[in-house]
Amino acid sequence: MPAPENTLKTALVAGKMQSGLWLAQANATVAEVAGRAGFDWCLIDAEHGPNTLTTIAAQLQALAATPAQAVVRVPMGEDWMLKQVLDLGVQTVVVPMVNTPEQAAQVAAAVRYPGTGSRGMGAVLARASGYGEIVDYVSSANDQIFLFVQIESAQAVQNIDAIAATPGVDGIFVGPADLSADMGFVGQMDAPEVIAAIDHVYARTKAAGKIIGTITFDPDDFQPQADKGVTFLGLGGDSVVLQTALCALAAKAP
Repeated sequence: MPAPENTLKTALVAGKMQSGLWLAQANATVAEVAGRAGFDWCLIDAEHGPNTLTTIAAQLQALAATPAQAVVRVPMGEDWMLKQVLDLGVQTVVVPMVNTPEQAAQVAAAVRYPGTGSRGMGAVLARASGYGEIVDYVSSANDQIFLFVQIESAQAVQNIDAIAATPGVDGIFVGPADLSADMGFVGQMDAPEVIAAIDHVYARTKAAGKIIGTITFDPDDFQPQADKGVTFLGLGGDSVVLQTALCALAAKAP
């Protein structure tokens, strides 16, 4: 029995738009509600959300009962972090702050088993293999992994051709908030210089034949991003949606 198909990867490779929600509440109930809401994927954020392996595992179990595919963003591209998340059964990972092709190559190796990578051999004990039930997991898992690396600095923009060309990097995810800040435009993600840098990253990612991802909290920007070639699109986050809805409800009080 091989590793289960990463249907999110299959859809992205086929060029299909896949939209989703950022999960920062570290709460399995929120993940379950979001997973049933109609999103293609839900991303458990361990970089800015207060997530641990235990809370990630609980949310993965909640999402498994919904149509939405699970994605995890790790805090940083450390091999041991990636290994632990993959052993939980995650097949699509996002790694923040990848600035050089050397970093890209390191994380690409970390998410795949020897032959093409350096992932540690321990899945027989882990959720990823059904705790040993998926007997061919180790020999088939590499094909189902999808790796996004995040472009969030001027240095990364300069290195985009080499990063996008790195074997094992499946997609490029632009983090507009950090990128704009690093470029000297804190809180100005719509600055012309920032937009130009992002468009350059998109163009070079397309040229490399890789998938483009980003997140926007502005519904008016959803279609423009799709028109630019983004097919992995974050439509917002659980915290913002909850805060906005609660404020709107409170404002209607007599």
